[in-house]
Amino acid sequence: MQPSAPPFDERLTAPRSWWFIAFGVGVACALMLLPLGTLPMLAGLVGGTAAAALVVSGYGSARIRVVAGSLVAGEARIPLSALGEPEVLDAEEARAWRTHKADARAFMLLRGYVETAVRVEVTDPEDPTPYVYLSTRDPRGLAAALSAVPTV
Repeated sequence: MQPSAPPFDERLTAPRSWWFIAFGVGVACALMLLPLGTLPMLAGLVGGTAAAALVVSGYGSARIRVVAGSLVAGEARIPLSALGEPEVLDAEEARAWRTHKADARAFMLLRGYVETAVRVEVTDPEDPTPYVYLSTRDPRGLAAALSAVPTV
């Protein structure tokens, strides 16, 4: 029996302040409809808040997992055998890899509100993606989960 990677599962949820902004969008919609009466105003409050909450929820639903010998990051599923050694990036280095060091061919699951990240080289010669960049609040845990798989 081959040991598997330690489980890693992280959801990159949006900050709490974004939910207050979503409510603020609802209030703004309500104020725009105020001249039309009370019912349209309430409909604007509920509808605007719900629409903004869906946007915040959708953006904050990105998930990073290491399961069954694969890295699952958002829509991507990459076998761990196709990845090199992970590199833990502090806030300054992560910002550099998001901006001037970035390669347009790289797979990037980034969230601006998460300061730290992990960068992993893609070693599959058939894959044109040079590396995977993942925003994470627990870069050491993700790196440990990616490194724990024995090489064959």
